[in-house]
Amino acid sequence: MSLLADLASDDGLPDRPDLPWYVAPLPRAVERLGLRLATPIVVVNLVGTAFGFWYYGLHPLPLSDPLITWQLGGTPPSMWVFVPDSPVATLFIALALGLWRLGRPNEYVSVLAFFGCWKLGLWTPFTLAAFADGFLASTALPMYLFLFGSHLAMTVEGFLLYQISEFPTRAVAVAAAWYGLNDVVDYFLAPTGTPTHTLMPGQRLIAPGAGFTHLSPTHDIAAAGAIVLTLSATFLALATRVELLEADAVGAEESGTPAGTERPTAADDADK
Repeated sequence: MSLLADLASDDGLPDRPDLPWYVAPLPRAVERLGLRLATPIVVVNLVGTAFGFWYYGLHPLPLSDPLITWQLGGTPPSMWVFVPDSPVATLFIALALGLWRLGRPNEYVSVLAFFGCWKLGLWTPFTLAAFADGFLASTALPMYLFLFGSHLAMTVEGFLLYQISEFPTRAVAVAAAWYGLNDVVDYFLAPTGTPTHTLMPGQRLIAPGAGFTHLSPTHDIAAAGAIVLTLSATFLALATRVELLEADAVGAEESGTPAGTERPTAADDADK
């Protein structure tokens, strides 16, 4: 019990503003534990990122596979950046926590991580549940459950970030623009090929590098979920900013130096 208490303590961690539940829903002990375990969480997310790129078709292993296959293989190379949404989100959260752990927190990376964890952490379970019969027809149950649970865990990770970020409006604007552009390219207007959202049950390859078929209403339901989550991520990020301002937990010049007592970083703690 003493070890758990130490892990969940405030010692050496940033000040935790008292924010409303809708922007800070995790128990205090979970928030503190999340930052205390930042390094292993970074490692887990980097492993998840590597698996995610493999899942989308980047196959350095096994050697018998083409290097680029599956969804990436069916997508024009110019559109690849828009395909692996979930592994990019886990990369953002790994970078956000890793940079904080090194004493170099970055507001843009942190807010991009929040958007990615919220949006992909909920969109994937939503589509897995909405089209469960189709997914389970081609996906083993253990993999289905792993994808469902691991993405929900991403949502939890996102709510750690207000402890290390001030959610400045400029960073929220960048994140909203990036994920809004993703929605446009994923569902409505791909400059080349076809829309680039994660493949849904029933989609078929048109030709290598040319894209995939898109079936209605599956495509429409997935699009609606993505748009709602992008909008709600924007609302939550701006609401977090407002609540931090009202709690006097934001620096006077948006320089990362909070009003009152400066928030220590993990690197500060290591120097003691």
